[in-house]
This record gives sequence, structure tokens and C-alpha cells, in this order.
Amino acid sequence: MNVLLIGGAGSFINNLIVKLKKEGHRVYLLTGNRYDKHPYQRVFEKYNFGYDSTCLNEIFESIRPDVTIFMGAYDTNFNWRSEEDEAVQYTSRMMNILMAYVMAGYGKFIYLSSDEVYAGSYEEDITEDTPTSPSGFKSMVLAQAEEMCDSYRRSCEKDILVLRLDHLFVIPDTAEDATDIASKMIIEALYRYTISVDKNNTISLLYVSDAIEYIYKIATASAHKQNLYHISSGAEITQQQLAELIHSHMGYNVEIIPTGTLPSRKILSGKRFEEEFGGTFLCEPEKVIRRLVDHMKRYRRTFLYGEEKKKPLSERLLEKAGWFIKIMIPFVENLICFFIFYVLNNQAADSKYFAKMDFYLIYVLIFAVVYGQQQATLAATFSVAGYILHQASLRSGFDVMIDSNTYVWIAQLFIVGLTVGYMRDHITKMRREQQTERDYLGMQLRDIKDINDSNVRVKDALETQVVNQSDSVGKIYSITSKLDQYSQEEVLFYAAETIAQLMKSKDVAIYTVSNADFARLFSSTSEKARILGNSIRYREMQDMYEAFADHKVFINRKLTENQPLMANAVYDEHDQLQTIIMIWSIPWESMTLGMANQLVVISALIHTAITRANRYLAALEDERYVEGSKILDDDAFAALINAYMGAEKRGLTDCTVLRVLRDEGADEKADGNRIAGKLRPHDYVGQMRDGSLGVLLSNTSVADAQIVMERLREIGFTCEIFMEEGEI
Repeated sequence: MNVLLIGGAGSFINNLIVKLKKEGHRVYLLTGNRYDKHPYQRVFEKYNFGYDSTCLNEIFESIRPDVTIFMGAYDTNFNWRSEEDEAVQYTSRMMNILMAYVMAGYGKFIYLSSDEVYAGSYEEDITEDTPTSPSGFKSMVLAQAEEMCDSYRRSCEKDILVLRLDHLFVIPDTAEDATDIASKMIIEALYRYTISVDKNNTISLLYVSDAIEYIYKIATASAHKQNLYHISSGAEITQQQLAELIHSHMGYNVEIIPTGTLPSRKILSGKRFEEEFGGTFLCEPEKVIRRLVDHMKRYRRTFLYGEEKKKPLSERLLEKAGWFIKIMIPFVENLICFFIFYVLNNQAADSKYFAKMDFYLIYVLIFAVVYGQQQATLAATFSVAGYILHQASLRSGFDVMIDSNTYVWIAQLFIVGLTVGYMRDHITKMRREQQTERDYLGMQLRDIKDINDSNVRVKDALETQVVNQSDSVGKIYSITSKLDQYSQEEVLFYAAETIAQLMKSKDVAIYTVSNADFARLFSSTSEKARILGNSIRYREMQDMYEAFADHKVFINRKLTENQPLMANAVYDEHDQLQTIIMIWSIPWESMTLGMANQLVVISALIHTAITRANRYLAALEDERYVEGSKILDDDAFAALINAYMGAEKRGLTDCTVLRVLRDEGADEKADGNRIAGKLRPHDYVGQMRDGSLGVLLSNTSVADAQIVMERLREIGFTCEIFMEEGEI
């Protein structure tokens, strides 16, 4: 199967690569760093891209992985030295990876978390059902990443798993790898000759090879029952015992400095995993710790000062021998070719056809063209030696030395050889410089392309906004101003439709606040928007209420269930919460600050229309109500019923109208006030056209109206369902 590993270089990921390759799987690697130069085990294909790259979708689409494993808490791309900065980067890049995986829609996704999501002491082993208790930025971000995985799993119905590893430790290759408790103790012992421990702290160590076996089991499993598993050896060991074990293998005196008085215990329970997948842990911590101490002592300077690890003597000798052989090859070739051309020159001296051919000049030119000036000089020197040696066999050495032709020939040989060699070296240098410049310009071109892609996206968004004008303030005002064409009773109903149109969402709900704790659903555009019911305690929705208290738009970035994706509160002139606008469906890319600001503008304009309508109704209150009662007159009540029924036909609300059956001659005002006392603030009592009293129940179905009818029957009033609009 195709396996995509995501993470920075280190012992953990290298061991995981070896395991997967050994089992015959094709391994792909996303390093998370565009300029990564760290050593990895060889994989089928390696992608040097950052997690925030726009190419992640194409990578997933190209690989189509059966399993994706993100190193998560053990990703060495995040060093956590500046936890605040790393927290922001980790969250955003984690989200980008999940989005790319979800959009590609291939295979299983495994996120590796750690025991750090728990803080404090636990008497019993920590099960998967135990809520996390992070302490610090890193543990908080890891816990949020787990919640993000669970949210994406439920929302997108993808196979996403979280594996929590209990106190994982490795035999590190570099100082960046030495992040586990055992390695930190050894580094302290090597540097200060002391080990500081919390003597009453009990933990469980998990060696990397065991962890990889368990990860491999769940990665290759055809099915799994749960989406969160703990991987733990379950073998208890205190920090004091671990320090003593390290001390026994150090070979010199190391002082153990115990701290802490209260007992502390944090061990993950791996029963859920073992019951479903089986398996036992093979590595004994005592033996691995001995190997770990020996390894870190051997490469002490690597872990203390960051020096490169020295390779074994045999490897260093092979490297130097290889370098020496590479350097000597041109010289050996030069010497061999000299003997060949020396023989050819001597044999051609007596030939009728080749006597005048200068083989030494050909020999020098070949090495000048192939290797350059240095080898051309050596070839010319060998040629002069061969020429003099041959001439000395034919005549005396003195004759050779005083022959001017000899010096002319030598000068010719060196001039031609050095000139051609210089030209070759110069051309090679120019090509090398051009290649370097080409690489540099290519890198700049890629950077410019990335910047241009970003600018194009911004330009397209702005162009769409300018062309369509659907997001401009003018367009928003022109749409919201249409609310003025509705009657005063209808404004708040059709405000929901207006918001849905402007925010490009099918699911919008408007709640009106009735008191300090409760908000009542007034209108909505879909069943999904009514998921919270007709009444909510908005103060219990903590994240949303905190945003409202700060007069900010609430954005559900955690994708928390039973909370809208975006919501805004509208306050009156006395800074009292009046209306809550909830949007339940909105594209993820639209959950931005710009869209939030747009919702604020829309809310303000709609609030203006609502305020105008409310003031109009307040000004006409004396004319709308029967004097001295809470009963609407027949005209006002008929207009109100028509407004509710019109909104009901468009799916914006539910309503039920009751006719009250009263005895003739009964006091209408007294009956109306008694009935109003048993109704909710958003229900109305009014006169009907036939002279009887009617009750309008807002956001109430016929079935729910039975409860109100029973309540009125208890105080002596019998009601019937009135559904004929023409009878008002």
C-alpha cells in the first residue's frame, strides 16, 4: 500500500520508514520544510514542501495514500522553544494538512499525540475516556489538535485516528532528537554530572521500536472500533529508579538530586488497543537504557555542543580513500595515455604516412580539452620527457640540447596545451556560474510564482467583489433597505432571508432576547437553523457568549457541535442584548475577519430597520390595543396574523391561532388580561373579526399548542384551533 509520512527528520520517523519498507510498502515523505537538508532513510518519493504550501492538495491527489501518518507531537519541524509562536504555526499547519487530506478523500489518517495532553497525578491508569487536562501552550495545542481531528472525522465522515504514545523514548541521532525524559537526564549527567529528578513521579517508558510495531498494526488493520487509542507499555518506573539506572551505566560519579515531596503518577492505559489488536511489548527498558547511555557517551560532543557525529574509522577511511581515488584518476589516465602515445610516436617515426604526425601534440590537446590546464601541463611535461628520451637514443644528448628545433617544439607544445586548457577551464567556470545563477533565478522565480499565486487569488476575490458588488456596502444597503417595503410586523421575519442572501448561507436563525438568560427563536430559514430549539440559554454557550460580551463576532473555528459557525449579537441604544443572529452553514474559506466585519455591517443595517419598525409600533400602541387591556384590536391582530402566516408559508417560522370560546356578556378586558398572563412574552391576544377573542402562538406547532390550550382550560377558557385565514 501507499503510505504518506509527514514530519521532520529524526530517529522516530527514520525507524518508521525502515519498518514500512521492510514490510514491502511504498513510502512517500512530506518533510514540511522546503529547504530540508537533514538525513532521512531513503523513500520512494520525497516532497520538500512546507505544511502551509498550496501544493498539499496536489501531493495527496498524486500519491492517493492508503494511510497518512502525521508525526504530530513528535514532528521535529517544531522545536517549541518559543511556545506562543509555535502554537500558532502548529495549529494553522495542522488545519492545512487536515483540509488537504479531507479534500483528497483517500485512505486513513493517523495523528500521533503524546501523554503531554494530561497534567497532574492520576491514581489509576488513564483511559481514553478521561478528559484531557493540558498545562502549557504545547500540551494545550496538542489537545486542540486531537479535538480538531475528532471534529473533522465527525463533520466530514473520514477515517481519522489519534494515537497517544506514553513517554516515548528513542536512541537519538542529534541533539534535536533528545527530547524524551531519559535523554534529557543523560544530557544533564554529561554536562553537569548531576541528574535532577522528581523522586515520587511514576511514569511508564515506551521504546520507539515497540511504538512502531503498534502503529503498524493499526495502520494496516482493515477496520477499527474506536478513533482514539493509548499506546503504553504499562511498566511502572519512578524518575528516581530511572536516574539510578542511568547512573549505574555512566561509568563515573553522577550525583542524583531528588526534588518533590508529593507522589505523582501518570500512566496511560493501553487496554483498549491490546483488547482489539493484541500484542506485547518486547523491549525491556533496562537493556535499552544501557544502550542509550553508551550511545550518548560515545557521541558526547554531538549532544552537548551540536557537533556532527563522527563516523566509524572504517567509514572515514573509505570516504578518504574514495576522495583520493577520485583525485588520482586523471593522473593515472594521463600516465597510461602517455605510454600509449609514446609507443605510437616511436612506431610512427619510421612510417611513410605518419612520420610527420605529432602524436604528443594530439595527446596534450586531448587532456587540455577533457581536464583543462592542469592536466594539459602534466601531459606536456610527459611529452617533453618522452621526446628527449627518444631523441637521446638516436643522437647524443648534447646535440638534442643545442638543437633549436627542440625548444621551438617544446614552446609550441606548452603554448597550445596551456591555451586550450585555459579556454576549457574558463568555459567550465562560466558554465558553473551560469548554472549557479540559473538555480538562484529559478528559486527566485518559484518565490515570485508563489507570491503571484497569492496575489492572483486576492485579485480574483477583489475582482469578483467589484464585478458582482454583492459584498459592497452599497449593495448590502440596497438589499437591506428592501425591508422597508414590509409591514412593521414582518420586518424581523424577512430579515433572516436577507441575511441568508448576503452571507450566502441557507441556514440562518434570528433569536430575540427575552430576559438576561433566555433567547427565543423568532425566525429561521431551515430545519438546520432550528437545531437548538425554540428557546436557548445563551449564557451557557460560553465561547459564543464571551465573544458577545466583548462585542465581537463569534466564529466557530473549532467546529464545535451544536454551535453556529458564525454568530453576532445586536445591542440596543442602552447596550442591552436584543437580538442574536446565527449562521449555521458557511464555506470554510469564508470564515474570515472580512466576512465577520460584513456580518457586523449587515446586523447594524437590519437593526436600524427593526428599530424603526419597533418605534412605529410603539408610537401607535394606544391605537392598536383596546384601552386598559393587553388585547390587540381587530385590525392590528389581523395584520399580525397575516404577517405570521405569510412567514410560515415561506418556512421562516411556525405559528398557531386559537379562538377562545367565551360566554356571551363576559368581560372581554378581564378575560383578555387573564389569558395574557398565561402566555409567553412573544404570544398575543387580540380581537377577531367575528367579535371573539383570539390567541396567536408564535413558533408553536399544532401539537405544541395543546399544552397552551390545557393551560387556558385550567383557568376556565376553552379554545379551538383556528386555521382559516379568511375568517379573521
